Amino acid sequence: MTDLTINPPRGGFRAVAGVPGDKSLSHRALILAAMADGESRIAGLGPGADVAATREVLGAVGVEVADDVVASPGVGEWTAPGGELDCGNSGTTLRLMAGALAGRPFSSILSGDASLRARPMRRLVAPLTALGASVSLSDDDTAPVEVSAPTPLVGADVTLELASAQVRTAFAIAALQAAGPSTIDSPAGFRDHTERWFETMGLGTRLEATRFRINPGPVPAMDYEIPGDPSSAAYLWAAAAISRGSEVTTPGIVLNPGRIGFLQILESFGAVIEADVTGSMLGDAVGTVTVRGHGLFAAEVSGPLAVSALDELPLVAVLGALGEGVTVVRDARELRAKESDRIESTVNMIRSLGGGAEPTEDGFAVVGTGWLESGTVASEGDHRIAMSAAVAATGATGPVTIEDAEVAAVSWPGFYEQLEAVWSSQ
Repeated sequence: MTDLTINPPRGGFRAVAGVPGDKSLSHRALILAAMADGESRIAGLGPGADVAATREVLGAVGVEVADDVVASPGVGEWTAPGGELDCGNSGTTLRLMAGALAGRPFSSILSGDASLRARPMRRLVAPLTALGASVSLSDDDTAPVEVSAPTPLVGADVTLELASAQVRTAFAIAALQAAGPSTIDSPAGFRDHTERWFETMGLGTRLEATRFRINPGPVPAMDYEIPGDPSSAAYLWAAAAISRGSEVTTPGIVLNPGRIGFLQILESFGAVIEADVTGSMLGDAVGTVTVRGHGLFAAEVSGPLAVSALDELPLVAVLGALGEGVTVVRDARELRAKESDRIESTVNMIRSLGGGAEPTEDGFAVVGTGWLESGTVASEGDHRIAMSAAVAATGATGPVTIEDAEVAAVSWPGFYEQLEAVWSSQ
């Protein structure tokens, strides 16, 4: 474990900054390229440990992934793994690969580190078994997850009780391997990258706002160009919003409607936002986002907005502490089942820096004082907490020390260097 001490910036800044390739899209591109028969190229893959876990799992079932080239024999020729498939800390890897492997006649066991093995996986079972897959979990409904297709999969109509892009995607990927079409529905609030891609590839059809049909068929081998990750850019956007008069511009960001909830939240805090669409990638808009700091107020975040910005909610706590008034987050119970209990770890982060915060069953409340103190933050093995603590230094009165700071590499190796480069830009 390595601690890192970050000194606050000396003044305002104006920067143009790139961010890593989108993590969510990187996982999907790797898996779909691995299901295709032939060679696909993927430019701009996310560099973090989570994406690397998907690469490793695919390699263990016989798919050759070298640099940006995926050479696949087709999903029908995947080979049985020689042991447990290690998904590391990546819940996305485990859930999406469970869908891909649920259509294979051999048994696969997906597991990961202690944090991943503590996260709930029960929501995978009903949709995958509806297709005819066999899915078993540990006694407490967590990983290891064992999946197989004892008989060929058949199409099914499924409705989820909760919005979940990962579960919808796991089902859709499995349903590609079924005999006959399938449909999936759920409440709103999920990211629809997979479904946009399927429509563009001719593998699915949007029936209603939340209802989607999957049409089984071969996945085409193709070239992917992964745009920038808004969940990574959020840390730079937040830093600019904290520092009155500062500005950061991030080009080439994916602007899927389900991914830009944090920009809406920043506006409610008082930041000035400009977002310009410059292109698209498989049905997802791509563009340039500029955020300017203009003083911070308080905000209330709940409902679909809280769901769409779930990964960024620790940043909301930082913004709330540095603003004026009481910031409240509701309807975010799922934070308790992330890499840490992210409600408790977020509250602890704010308190460690002299701020006032209280947990609730499904969120938290933060009292805005306009400043945070020097202090030490326990990342609790959670990259979102470590990175949010670094951003908090933007408005702190002194240095912020982050315990186990290297955990940020799960999503963004080099994050701290990029943040300090932004701070020093004029």
